[in-house]
Amino acid sequence: MNELKLSKRLEAVTSFIPKNSVLADIGSDHAYLPCYAYLQGMIERAIAGEVVEGPYQSALDQVRRTDLSHVIDVRKGDGLEVISPNEVTCITIAGMGGTLIQTILEKGKDKLAGVQRLILQPNIGAKKVREWLLSNGWELTAEQILDDEGRIYEILVADRGDSFKPYLNNKEAGLLMGPFLSQEKNDIFIQKWTNERAHWMKIVGQLEEAPVTEANEMKKAELKAKIKLVEEELGIENS
Repeated sequence: MNELKLSKRLEAVTSFIPKNSVLADIGSDHAYLPCYAYLQGMIERAIAGEVVEGPYQSALDQVRRTDLSHVIDVRKGDGLEVISPNEVTCITIAGMGGTLIQTILEKGKDKLAGVQRLILQPNIGAKKVREWLLSNGWELTAEQILDDEGRIYEILVADRGDSFKPYLNNKEAGLLMGPFLSQEKNDIFIQKWTNERAHWMKIVGQLEEAPVTEANEMKKAELKAKIKLVEEELGIENS
């Protein structure tokens, strides 16, 4: 992977960047994504944010090597603290857990002034990201699920708007599985949730054999509720 060829996952992320955006790529690692986006004519300029020293130096080296320092500003900082309000129009955050993405957005809410689009790719815990979007006036406008070298990823795209609109059919199922992904139900979606259901059922079985405690009973009820949602979406007879 380099500035001319991204992974399948990151290339899918960039496909949602609006033309002529001013981009902030948070957790940019080697800054491949903003370099690629600029070289492909997708963006006017970018900020590559990194909190860890090693990746920050790698991003600096990459931007200098590709002679893009005049259009890509590499900044060291935690989450959205690397940008100012009204400085960028689009933000990408890819390759982190959903809880961390949620935390970054919540801590940096004051920096989102002027931002028109969020493109978020949680490795796990997409439900946490959808919950934050729903609670903060961001409308989920597109989703994509894909397999990249044997791992399944979800991409969430949000614009400012009617945050509840995508969830009108079934809010809980939409938050867990994605309202657009649930509607499409492609093979990768079915594979992901079939595997998740099997995993949860195994844990429920283990909890059935474990000592009866309040924590175990709460966990079991939570998992059974999620299993029921998945079964309803996939048309599987109740277990």
